[in-house]
Amino acid sequence: MDRREMLKLAALGATFAVPGAALAAQDEALAKAVAAGHDAAIKRLRDWIALPTIAAEGRNVKEGAAYMAELAREAGFQKVEIVPTDGVPGVFATMDNGAKKTLGLYFMYDVKQFDPAEWSAPPLEGRIVERAGLGKVLIGRGAVNQKGPESVVLAALAAYKAAGRKPPVNLVLVCEGEEEIGSPHFPQIVRRPDIAAALRKSVGVVIPSAWQAPGDGAAEINLGAKGIIECELIATGERWGRGPAKDLHSSMKAVVDSPAWHLVEALQTLVTADGNMPVIDGWFDRVRPLTPREKALIADSAAKRDEAVMKRQMGVQHFIGDAPLRETLERLAAQPTVNIEGLVAGYTGPGGKTILPSRAVAKLDFRLVPNQTHDDCVAKLKAHLAKHGFGDIEVKVTGGYDPTETDENSPLIKAELATYARAGVKTSVYPRLAGSWPGYVFTSAPISLAAGQFGFGHGNGAHAPDEYLLIDSSNPKVLGFDGATLGFIDFFAQIAAMG
Repeated sequence: MDRREMLKLAALGATFAVPGAALAAQDEALAKAVAAGHDAAIKRLRDWIALPTIAAEGRNVKEGAAYMAELAREAGFQKVEIVPTDGVPGVFATMDNGAKKTLGLYFMYDVKQFDPAEWSAPPLEGRIVERAGLGKVLIGRGAVNQKGPESVVLAALAAYKAAGRKPPVNLVLVCEGEEEIGSPHFPQIVRRPDIAAALRKSVGVVIPSAWQAPGDGAAEINLGAKGIIECELIATGERWGRGPAKDLHSSMKAVVDSPAWHLVEALQTLVTADGNMPVIDGWFDRVRPLTPREKALIADSAAKRDEAVMKRQMGVQHFIGDAPLRETLERLAAQPTVNIEGLVAGYTGPGGKTILPSRAVAKLDFRLVPNQTHDDCVAKLKAHLAKHGFGDIEVKVTGGYDPTETDENSPLIKAELATYARAGVKTSVYPRLAGSWPGYVFTSAPISLAAGQFGFGHGNGAHAPDEYLLIDSSNPKVLGFDGATLGFIDFFAQIAAMG
């Protein structure tokens, strides 16, 4: 090990107090491989960011699957297959290491759309810049959601190969390229009989994440995630039977109905006047209230969080109702939501264009909580619109899925807690992620496994400009890329040691 690598490894040991030091002292080959593979790992991530798969635009759909398959082969998966579906293909891979335990991995390789004009660095470049209070970060679309954390896992597997070692667990990898549009075809991949059989051998499934807070390095384990419906509400003069069949001169508004105002009226029936509470007929019929244990977990989480830091990261000054943090976190975990992602009608270019639009579209997402289901809520939305006089408005569902839940006493969650504890990372357990991922396909029948997010490191800006992942940390409490890699190596060991 040369001097540069020794210094780097020493820094890792200081940052990652227990596992990093343990690996350096007890498994020098793996620790050396992580340090030596740093530059290659970052290049791998930058190259991946340079190839965006954007399902909503049909961009790099086949190319993204092919690239994911190649990454899996390079990582040492012996069997790698591109899996066709009725829509976007995915990837399935297995790695048999002769181990007693098997871990499932979920990767998404698609990303959200982006406008380069909104970014401080080109979104597909993967530029590394210094960020005050953090260290060196890599900016790029997909940096934290989810190519960066997934690249940490790939780096861990590359370290095993470089050290001439096998991971202590077998791996089953399932990947998709349309999570960002609600994973409409992913169940076809997971429920294919041979893939389902491979997954059922696992102790659980994890989606790699960069889960540490930027200040104290604390991490949170979510026991589930909200479900989601993504859809468009489309109002047209032709379908309504009122308003213009094509755009008119705006002077005709004196005598012609407006599909745009018709859509606005429909949207107003979905929520309370402030937009903060769904009022769709029957929407709360199946909603399960928070249990006493969930409320206790939230209270513990609130005590460990810094509200000012939360607001600063989000770029907000107030939470709804200016409620105490515990109440805010209860809403975050238990509140179904109706959100307008986008609202488009008529002319939106420079200057004005005096028309009466014939068509108006609202892009919506609905976050669902236990025991709501995607299909039941879509049916209730359509019934509500019809009942309130808006049955002409088309509901075009583009994706979505049910909520997911995992038992906090499951072996998978215990292994996550044990790994964070070995690293000296302050950890809290939270009932469910306010966001969504298709974990339900793993936690529900016929797979019926524990599933959740896990990982070290830090990133921010998912779906937003200047999305980033921390590469070299200036904060000893927050792990950089190599420290996060060592953390995942330790997680594999924790899974292997499960009784």
